[in-house]
Amino acid sequence: MTLILIVDDVHALAEQYAYDLKRLAGHDTLHAPDGAAALEILAREPVDCLLLDLEMPGMDGFEVLRQLERRGEGQRVPVIVYTGTGDYDRCAQAIRLGAVSFIDKAEPMERVVQEIAGVLERRRLTAQVAALQREMGEAPLAGSSPVMRKLREAIARVAPIPSPVLIVGESGSGKEVVAREVHRQSGAKGPFVAINSAALPHDLVESELFGHERGAFTGAVTLHKGAFEAAIGGTLFLDEIGELPAAAQAKLLRVLEQRQVTRLGGTRTIAVDARVVAATNRDLEAEIAAARFRQDLYYRLNVHVLAVPPLRDRLSDIPELAQHLLTEMCARFRARPRTLSGAALEGLMAYDWSKNNVRELRNTLERMLISTDREVLGEDDLPPDIAEQGPVRDGGAEPRTFQELKAVAERRIVVAALEKHDWHITRTADALGLADHASLLKIMRRHGITRE
Repeated sequence: MTLILIVDDVHALAEQYAYDLKRLAGHDTLHAPDGAAALEILAREPVDCLLLDLEMPGMDGFEVLRQLERRGEGQRVPVIVYTGTGDYDRCAQAIRLGAVSFIDKAEPMERVVQEIAGVLERRRLTAQVAALQREMGEAPLAGSSPVMRKLREAIARVAPIPSPVLIVGESGSGKEVVAREVHRQSGAKGPFVAINSAALPHDLVESELFGHERGAFTGAVTLHKGAFEAAIGGTLFLDEIGELPAAAQAKLLRVLEQRQVTRLGGTRTIAVDARVVAATNRDLEAEIAAARFRQDLYYRLNVHVLAVPPLRDRLSDIPELAQHLLTEMCARFRARPRTLSGAALEGLMAYDWSKNNVRELRNTLERMLISTDREVLGEDDLPPDIAEQGPVRDGGAEPRTFQELKAVAERRIVVAALEKHDWHITRTADALGLADHASLLKIMRRHGITRE
């Protein structure tokens, strides 16, 4: 429900506006008789839009705009100013002070409702664009390896279902990318809000997740909406969920069960329909056994589990993934486009990436990019720790094209899987996510793979 704050010293007019906004658009409203009262309300209520009269005794609309400007961008709400004098120069001055739009008091209420709807939609789109810009550096779900095809299929099945999802995988493997893909395919209208549980100070965890009222604790000088409220209608991604302290785990469980939150220092419950997607690189069952994670919360979160494969299990995806990351870096650093040579790609594919997976690959490519001005990054540009490991040759001429490199990686993956499963064809095919043993035999024949 949208909350509109009407700031007008004429009480009867404000009451009429409140009635019409509720009747025509279903908006909830609050009334402030002057600027000082408006700032007081903004400090404690989650106002979505401010309808501000410019001509008021005491603190007028212009001073309210100046005060909002001093609070900084994070504390501002969109402001529509309105006037009954017909002095549009004053309205233009209000726009320069930060108001987003203006109307005349003589305008019909349908026009006022339309203006509010436009302002709220622009705010939503601005937030969406900001979220997309934050995503620019993220590696996509690139690759056509069997494990990635299996992960994509699992995401497609889970995304439309609003139940919680638990994403497991090693550090740097791309768990947040998977969470964003779940959000994208869910069709949710609300935003994607990401919280790193490990980065939150323990004394502020509950405030960041559930919000707080003004005066709830020392330093809480204004009302703060928590992550659950910010993600209403969308997805709340809780990364490193295993790092949450016990008190926050208990409250999170209640929120998941009741689908409502109560801000710290408050008594009013707020309905939240954000879908929770959690991620961890820890073994939560071991954490439960060690009494560091609640078993009931674990069962609430792992309704659907998505396992993100480590990069070493999908080496054939590296050519596509590395080139995407390199292209994105060149755009971000405003550098001319670069490519990777076949020898460099083979060196990258020979490395096991056990330290930090895709994040380690991204860091490696950035080091390679800034180490040379050449348009093609070659084997000599590989960092020493990767170059020293050296590519594993599979015999024959050194592969150079993208397809040749994929074939080398595919053969290596299949042979490794066969050896792991003692050359049992059916078990190996199942582990690789293939349809049946015949599919594996076909791949083995194509690469000339035999046990001898």
